[in-house]
Amino acid sequence: MNQASATPPSVKYKRIVLKLSGEVLRGGKSGDPIDGVVLERICSQVKAIHELGVQVSVVIGGGNIFRGLAGEKRGVDRTTGDYMGMLATVINSLALMDCLEKMDVTTRVQSAIPMNQIAEPFILRRAMRHLEKGRVVIFAAGTGNPYFSTDTTAALRASELHADIIMKATKVDGIYDKDPKKYPDAIKYDHLTFIDALKNRLNVMDSTAFSLCLDNNVPILVFDLNDENAIRKAVMGEKIGTLVHS
Repeated sequence: MNQASATPPSVKYKRIVLKLSGEVLRGGKSGDPIDGVVLERICSQVKAIHELGVQVSVVIGGGNIFRGLAGEKRGVDRTTGDYMGMLATVINSLALMDCLEKMDVTTRVQSAIPMNQIAEPFILRRAMRHLEKGRVVIFAAGTGNPYFSTDTTAALRASELHADIIMKATKVDGIYDKDPKKYPDAIKYDHLTFIDALKNRLNVMDSTAFSLCLDNNVPILVFDLNDENAIRKAVMGEKIGTLVHS
């Protein structure tokens, strides 16, 4: 029996793409690019939903190590900077894999840039097979192309995999009409349509990623990862964060 058929009926989303920013791995007081305690906390959440039978794939950014746009401001060529950022996502992906495997969660890293000694190449059918066999799949190195963000990677992979949803875990508990850190009267949305998000110019994802989700009808759930049960609540369909849908 594969994991898909074993998924409990109470689970709302059976195949997900979990989008993490690299910044979520950064330590608070320590300032380490990859904080061991934070890493374990995230992997524990992934393990919890994996044990429910959810097919989990992960896309993680590299901003805790290097961000292409930030490099450009320091004089690094944009294309070079983006490739450096892609390599940073590989480091984060390997850290996630190592932590998950130590928790007895079988995991595969697939890279959009060939690096056979440390990761599988991205092959869609192989990725699908891993998910069906109950393995967590981590997609590294973005799309393999400069000028495309890891948000776009998440939207692309979700579309290719026919995922039920993209779950974007952030440091904010949803989408607001304005920055809640600057404006105490900011209003949080529980639900949004793609069109409303576009009209109100809300920063859900970058424009390329958002267009892919809109065109392929892939809903996006934005929620706060600091809640230690956030991902489990999300896959069970509990009220959490902001859902953007058609």
